[in-house]
Amino acid sequence: MDGNQRANIKVGALVEIVQKHHQRSGELTEGFVKRILTKSPNHPHGIKVMLDTKEVGRVKNIIEE
Repeated sequence: MDGNQRANIKVGALVEIVQKHHQRSGELTEGFVKRILTKSPNHPHGIKVMLDTKEVGRVKNIIEE
């Protein structure tokens, strides 16, 4: 699913994010959404979220369960 649309992301969802310091390498971090930080309904680089591990980044993939 598309991580650029806020409506697609729910608290508790399993997602892959790219953190700010991993943007060049594109390294993804997997985790569960604790908070959605982006207020706008969409964002071209992905909706910014905080994972339950306190890591912050932009959603690249939403993992279907």
